Amino acid sequence: MQQDTHSKVIGYLLWIFGFLGSHRFYYGKPVTGTIWFFTLGLFFIGWIIDLFLIPSMDREADLRFNAGPIDYNIAWILLTFLGVFGVHRMYQGKWITGIIYLCSGGLFFIGVLYDFWTLNTQVSIRNAEKTR
Repeated sequence: MQQDTHSKVIGYLLWIFGFLGSHRFYYGKPVTGTIWFFTLGLFFIGWIIDLFLIPSMDREADLRFNAGPIDYNIAWILLTFLGVFGVHRMYQGKWITGIIYLCSGGLFFIGVLYDFWTLNTQVSIRNAEKTR
């Protein structure tokens, strides 16, 4: 049975801003997400092509990451909109770093960028720990 860790609806909502790479970060592709960010979605051509690639990126993410009590969609929404306040870290049970983010503006925004690269892995590890 395949687990459903990521949502196509969230993926398509993030695709709207995909020329900045947000949907690629969401599906666990930080390198291409960074490239999309600096090139505006490969000069909008890659962004348009991604409209058709989202279903396959969703399937790949569902196979790659561990499902569990921490929901990827909630974690990504919290990171995207409240990342500098550390709410996404508190949601995962990482209270100390969450409070550090809260007091330092997401550790001077560098921590938020780090979390865009690693949030899927962080949630996957936490879910694996909680299901053991």
